Amino acid sequence: MSSLLDNASRLELAWCIRLQRRVRRPGIRLLFRWASRMGNGAIWYTLMAVLPILDGLRGLGVSLELGLTALACLAIYRATKTATARPRPWAVSQTVHAGDRSLDPFSFPSGHTLQAVAMTTIAMAHYPTLALVLVPFTLLVAGSRVVLGLHYPSDVLAGALIGLAVALPVALLIP
Repeated sequence: MSSLLDNASRLELAWCIRLQRRVRRPGIRLLFRWASRMGNGAIWYTLMAVLPILDGLRGLGVSLELGLTALACLAIYRATKTATARPRPWAVSQTVHAGDRSLDPFSFPSGHTLQAVAMTTIAMAHYPTLALVLVPFTLLVAGSRVVLGLHYPSDVLAGALIGLAVALPVALLIP
């Protein structure tokens, strides 16, 4: 089993290196860095602040739902990061360069992706037209994590699945 995991890690590291080499244009890297930084929470805090202004009490209720979902995601993220303690790609290979600062030393799962998928799922359940903006943004956030050398593809996939697992039951309860 250990050799299988070692082979998977080597394959993922190769993907990280290949992706970083392909995404060299400064403008594209700047876009991914922007998405990563907005994915730190700024976009979600802004959304939660704007919804009550635009949609009154309904918007306030959605903002509270988003906030509670974010807290649940944060708790799961922290527990999982601490339990797995997987080092980031740039910490494992000198060929991978950190294209932005990381919030902690561990890679698994991608908290940015986890939060983005969860927030997007909840927001779309209430306001389907937000999908036009939030889905592309979420994809940028997820991609940025690998392009910037901060996560392996499996970290991003796990973050997306955890975010969906947290948000989907809540979204399905929405009338």
